[in-house]
Amino acid sequence: MTFILTEDQQMLRDTAMAFARDELPISRLRGLRDAGANGVDAEARAKLAELGFFGVLVPEAYDGSDFGMVGMGQIMEAQGRTLAATPLLQTALIGASVLTLGGSETQRDQWLGKIASGETTTALALDEGAHHNPAAIATTAKQDGDGYTLSGSKRFVPNGQFADLFMVVARTGGGDGLSLFLVPRETDGLGINTLNTLDAHGAADLMLDGVRVDASARVGEADGLILTEQVLDLARIGLAAEMLGSATMAFEMTLEYLQTRKQFGQLIGSFQGLQHRAAIMFTELELTRSSVAAALSAADTGRNDVAELASLAKARASDTLHLVSNECVQMHGGIGMTDAHEAGFILKRARVAEAMYGGGAFHRDRYARLQGF
Repeated sequence: MTFILTEDQQMLRDTAMAFARDELPISRLRGLRDAGANGVDAEARAKLAELGFFGVLVPEAYDGSDFGMVGMGQIMEAQGRTLAATPLLQTALIGASVLTLGGSETQRDQWLGKIASGETTTALALDEGAHHNPAAIATTAKQDGDGYTLSGSKRFVPNGQFADLFMVVARTGGGDGLSLFLVPRETDGLGINTLNTLDAHGAADLMLDGVRVDASARVGEADGLILTEQVLDLARIGLAAEMLGSATMAFEMTLEYLQTRKQFGQLIGSFQGLQHRAAIMFTELELTRSSVAAALSAADTGRNDVAELASLAKARASDTLHLVSNECVQMHGGIGMTDAHEAGFILKRARVAEAMYGGGAFHRDRYARLQGF
């Protein structure tokens, strides 16, 4: 499936692509890594805010532009093309979606404007094990007078090394119910262990040791697992768009190399074996692009198969980026194995993005279950 962007969406795409290319090249990520910044880029964050990218999913009533997921997808794809380390996925997509879909009027008034302006960054604190499993939550939220006490831990929280506001998923009432809680960074009892990640984007583990929050910190009154899955599906779609951008960039880089590098007196792109491998990559990219387009469109139109399409897009993006990142390194030969080349940055980011919010195997299984198998 493909769709034609509106004039405004195309303008947003062009702006995002130009900004990523000119302001956030891979060399910038290399610089952040070498400086030990661990994915923290205050200058880029300020420029993203000036462009209005943080408010793309925020309703106009809260100073956003309400461009929808198709618009957000164009920005995420652009970010993926340069492996940019920004708070957009966690804040502009996940944070804004949590509050828009489940937040009270008070919560929206307090936080959405700050998200749209780039003043506040957020991070979803969900997983507790080595693998993505949104139902396996041991962190508890026990009702305590007019509030809740949160106890437990969260592993590998993207952007957790600098986020201002955490959206913590915890088990309430001692039963099967889950809820989301807004926990500011400075809250007593919240421990943050910064992680230096393979992809130089950074993350953190959280320790919640009797963290006390008011009842107003709880997002929504119904079962939070429903809200969490809704938000996760949007996150998976957005991440799939980012991964599509990364895979496209890696393919184009590899294709250019095939057309310029000579071996045995001729261009290596003339070798039929490499042509076949390039054709396979191109085909997988086109299938992934269609899957991502379908998921973005479904999210905006409120179709009832968003979950299935989100898993389809994330599974395809994971498999495609895995393939293309591997081929990028291998077809570049020896130079592709060195830190001096950008292929290694692509490979490392690919492995992290594959695991986030479920890899290919997770989503193939989920897609089958959603289809009744």
